[in-house]
Amino acid sequence: MLVEKVDQMMEWSSRRSVIRMNGDKFRRFVKAPPRNYSVIVMFTALQPQRQCSVCRQANEEYQVLANSWRYSSAFSNKLFFTVVDYDEGADVFQQLNMNSAPTFMHFPAKGKPKRADTFDLQRIGFASEQLAKWIADRTDVQIRVFRPPNYSGTIALALLVSLVGGLLYLRRNNLEFIYNKTGWAMAALCVVFAMTSGQMWNHIRGPPYAHKNPQNGQVSYIHGSSQAQFVAESHIILLLNAAITMGMVLLNEAATSKGDVGKRRIICLVGLGLVVFFFSFLLSIFRSKYHGYPYSFLIK
Repeated sequence: MLVEKVDQMMEWSSRRSVIRMNGDKFRRFVKAPPRNYSVIVMFTALQPQRQCSVCRQANEEYQVLANSWRYSSAFSNKLFFTVVDYDEGADVFQQLNMNSAPTFMHFPAKGKPKRADTFDLQRIGFASEQLAKWIADRTDVQIRVFRPPNYSGTIALALLVSLVGGLLYLRRNNLEFIYNKTGWAMAALCVVFAMTSGQMWNHIRGPPYAHKNPQNGQVSYIHGSSQAQFVAESHIILLLNAAITMGMVLLNEAATSKGDVGKRRIICLVGLGLVVFFFSFLLSIFRSKYHGYPYSFLIK
């Protein structure tokens, strides 16, 4: 029976890198003994009516990882990649008391899954490289991730260089704009906002854009832990930092300009309002992530 199970899994793997499973297949080939192979299972909800954008993003990374294993020279019958969709295996979700998707689990060749056999998606993200590292820790199978070529970045860079080069050529007789302090300051602020909002962390970890609770449909844009974040969260932080900076610029303008006193007073009040309100909002987000943080202002 074990030989038949292994042969069947190998046949399915030869057709597609990720084996789709319903409840019956899951119980027979993943849960039931005998089994001398490990199985990685992605529990997900890919049907359009589920509106799970995170599931689709995670599935793309999962496919990259499974293809990297399937077409590598180290491929063997010791590890298989499978997927259980909620609409095809709701009974499996109920059996495992699973109420969120996507979720990655490792079912070892011997024994029952342990706590570490559930991938910490919220903290680490679902990038293929992170999944491969987790699989190596659980199975000792090393997978080198090969991504399909993506020329969008190269094309975008080429277009940007062409645009800048064309602009410099057209303005070759008047290049005073290069010395514009305001333009360089705006460019520097954009880089600072991107870095302080966590964009680099997003690029490295590949977190989901947001999280939708499958039970009540509520969407969370702010991660509840200080060890992780959503992509939407970094966008919110970027906008808050930009608003606070705008308030500081207005306060400085009101203090240093020599215009009408009434106009300067209005600018000062607007700048002060921006700083106070949006800094309070930023502080409330920090407080919600770092539980026990004692300080708040205006917004709790």
